[in-house]
Amino acid sequence: MIFAIQNVRVEFALNTLAQRTLKSALSNLLTPSRAPRLRALDGVSLTIHDGEHVGLIGRNGAGKSTLLRVLAGVIEPQQGSVSVAGGKHIVPLLELGIGFHPDLSGRENCYLAGSLLGYSPQELSKRLSSIIRFAELAEFIDEPVKNYSSGMYARLAFALATDVEPEVLLVDEVFGVGDEFFMRKCIVRMQRLMKAGTTTIFVTHNLDFLVAQCDRLIWLDRGRIVMDGKPGEIASAYRRSDGLPAWEDKVAPGP
Repeated sequence: MIFAIQNVRVEFALNTLAQRTLKSALSNLLTPSRAPRLRALDGVSLTIHDGEHVGLIGRNGAGKSTLLRVLAGVIEPQQGSVSVAGGKHIVPLLELGIGFHPDLSGRENCYLAGSLLGYSPQELSKRLSSIIRFAELAEFIDEPVKNYSSGMYARLAFALATDVEPEVLLVDEVFGVGDEFFMRKCIVRMQRLMKAGTTTIFVTHNLDFLVAQCDRLIWLDRGRIVMDGKPGEIASAYRRSDGLPAWEDKVAPGP
């Protein structure tokens, strides 16, 4: 078992425009009022085991990214319990480039962000050539990353996070990291990690990828689990909920 969460509830205060005015702020100091809240997760319970490849699906606002952040320890729920296996090297790819400083070079940021992932400077030095080669940034690695394009920035971050070969990888919508050729490289690397036994949990709207690569899908809607099971079955039910053809009809070979 890697993760076990039980009856998890997460709520966020809605930061409305009215609450941001000086008048309302002063008023709240004198007579505090309860801000409206959004329940992002509502009584979610699940277990994820070592070596599983899990996809989280659902519409925008369903709670997928919030659940991933709960698993990563970034968000602490207001209710419920979260258990994480000790001693596992967990790498969250929640937002490419977390830990990067814009004024530092690509090389310097590899050391900075790599240290946040738990790696020593010696280990990072051994991996740096591989990271630069995969990111295809040899000519620009000593330039400040504030001069990078968004694609270059994301490529370096993805190369760093996946070169360290984590035991558990949490991935939130990071496949648009460059052109089609580089995206294929990223998918091949992800497949290699998965075959090597890395436990992976994906949030992406690319249902084709999830059905092909995952052994389990979890469908969320309004903070609750709707279905949890085999990818083909969950994908078909999810598509039918939107009035689309069932998954098996979509992928059926032509005459």
